[in-house]
Amino acid sequence: MYFPIADVTINPILLISVGFLVGILGGFFGVGGGFLAGPMMFWTGVPMNFVVGTDMAHMTGKSIVAARRHRSLGHVDLKLGLFMVLGTIVGVEIGARIIEALQDSGAIDITIGITYIIILVCISIFTAWESIRAIQMVRTDQIDVQDAIGFKGLAKRIQAVNIPPMVSFPVSGIEYISIWMVLGVGFFTGVLAGSLGVGGGFIRMPMMVYILGIPTHVAVGTDLFEIVFSSGFGTITHALKGNVDILMALVMQTGAAIGAQIGANATRFFAGPKIRLAFSVLPIIGAALVGLRLLSSGMMH
Repeated sequence: MYFPIADVTINPILLISVGFLVGILGGFFGVGGGFLAGPMMFWTGVPMNFVVGTDMAHMTGKSIVAARRHRSLGHVDLKLGLFMVLGTIVGVEIGARIIEALQDSGAIDITIGITYIIILVCISIFTAWESIRAIQMVRTDQIDVQDAIGFKGLAKRIQAVNIPPMVSFPVSGIEYISIWMVLGVGFFTGVLAGSLGVGGGFIRMPMMVYILGIPTHVAVGTDLFEIVFSSGFGTITHALKGNVDILMALVMQTGAAIGAQIGANATRFFAGPKIRLAFSVLPIIGAALVGLRLLSSGMMH
């Protein structure tokens, strides 16, 4: 099938399959999936500028489908999501400006890339350790399986910080928390996303669970709701620069819409610790892909 905007010919079944796979991952884990879809699209022969813009467009559509399904399951905290969006968009803008300011140094990509790899590997190891510990606690102590967390100390301390204004998030079961903590998590993930050009979803979801104390299922749904805004913002920006092949995005969306529904529905059958244990593999994949990008561009010897 010929895509005139990107000027490439690609098998539509391949694109639908990529969309379907990323849709399942997004619906189940609450991540955008750009860190997998991007390399897959590039591998099929899509030029890199269209990979970034078109993936953003398809991610927006897929996240709308998955977020709606999670909302019907009661897994989306709209109030929390809107505050997170504020922090993320500011962070993305600052991340992009950091890149512009440091571009002349020549070592910016490898510095940020290695930092990102270290963060992702740490998240993966910590999430795997915590979720295994939570599963063992459920077996021995019979604590509530849905929201069992093997590491609660940090979230309790964060929620105890009293810097006004204090806000409540009833859907997430949080009585009071400083708004600066919520904005801070959104800002941090936004800076990473803006400075490395990948979605912050697979850093945001564990930070919401371990730092803010959001239940896993609500963190997954709310993260998807937040991705609708951040990837939508990115889509408009890239479309204005001519980097979006809308026909290609729609073909991918046919697979992604089905995958997102399946992924979102599947969360009903898994307890929080098991979702987090499965999720712990994703940051390692993300780290490997960033490493490959650095190696292929000759930045690491």
